[in-house]
Amino acid sequence: MSRRSLLRAFGAGAAGAALAGCGVPAAFVEPGERAGRDSSATDHTLHFANWPLYIDTDDDDESKRPTLDAFSRRTGISVTYTEEINDNDEFFGKISPALMNRQQTGRDLIVISDWMAARFVRLGWVQEMDRAKQPNVAKYLDPQLRTPAFDEGRLHSVPWQSGITGIAYNRKKLGREIRSTGELWADDLRGRVTLLSGLDESFALLMQGDGVDITRWTADDFHTMCEQVEKRVRSKHIRRFTGNDYIKDLATGDVLACQAYSGDVIQLQADNPDIEFVVPEEGAELWAESLMIPNLARHKRNAERLIDHYYDPEVAAELAAWVNYVCPVPAARDVLASSKDEETAALAEDPLIFPDDAMRERLAIARDITSEERMDFAKKRNGIVGL
Repeated sequence: MSRRSLLRAFGAGAAGAALAGCGVPAAFVEPGERAGRDSSATDHTLHFANWPLYIDTDDDDESKRPTLDAFSRRTGISVTYTEEINDNDEFFGKISPALMNRQQTGRDLIVISDWMAARFVRLGWVQEMDRAKQPNVAKYLDPQLRTPAFDEGRLHSVPWQSGITGIAYNRKKLGREIRSTGELWADDLRGRVTLLSGLDESFALLMQGDGVDITRWTADDFHTMCEQVEKRVRSKHIRRFTGNDYIKDLATGDVLACQAYSGDVIQLQADNPDIEFVVPEEGAELWAESLMIPNLARHKRNAERLIDHYYDPEVAAELAAWVNYVCPVPAARDVLASSKDEETAALAEDPLIFPDDAMRERLAIARDITSEERMDFAKKRNGIVGL
């Protein structure tokens, strides 16, 4: 079961989206008001909020998390780990009242998608980390993930895991390869194609298919993409828009090609080797879900230590072998390659976990949708999708 299969489609009407989209002035927190009293030196605890199924668990006891338990043994820091994040907007709505009112959230570390992380940075809701105390992050963070537009230098965020939004298809049933986004619109795929419904999850790949540089796309590029999608909806070429339920459609053969996440496809391939994932010739989007320390967190130093723990290549390799997303620590590849277990060692050669140079040349991180753009863009997109 994929962790991403638990996500819900993005909804423009979410309270959190409305707050961030309107850029409520009172919500912004000045730099001097973000840090709280850090009790890490005397209180060896930490509250870590993450998504379900997004950390390694013991094969015999799912309540045990080997990499997390190793951190506690090494440091003496007890970690309260909660799988409470099922949707970016839902979680935004849960903790935004505390953050905008300069109150503690009760969490020292959270993991959210970078497009949502951009809102937190803009609103001043997360603290800058001390990289001098995070030598593993400084040394091992994937260079391609170091400088997102929303957080220059990654001062407020560190990728937990990364991934690729590309195209998945059933090669056996389709009877041919797909190499470019434009091939989704071939006649033999009419009514057998799905696209992702979420605004932030869907637009970049389609723009790339038109040759747009997604690091600097414009409003005109967005509206051109919407017009093309709307035309294909009217012609019934696009079967429907999905959340992560595309996994079921692809597995059953009801859909032959679709927008998909790389981590999902690795798991699908275990049951059906005919499922292929492709980074189109025109390119695909590289994204991340990142660790952040909320304002007034009571255990900031403990949180920074935990983040650095996961950037030890040995630990990163253990996590990557379980979650199967793009590992943000390239040095973990050599660790997996040296494994005596054949199946584990094979993961080091999987380009969906460790993209090779050829694939990386076709990957780009899309610029964020600004707060001024979001409401209008979401309204346009959701009108097409039917949300």
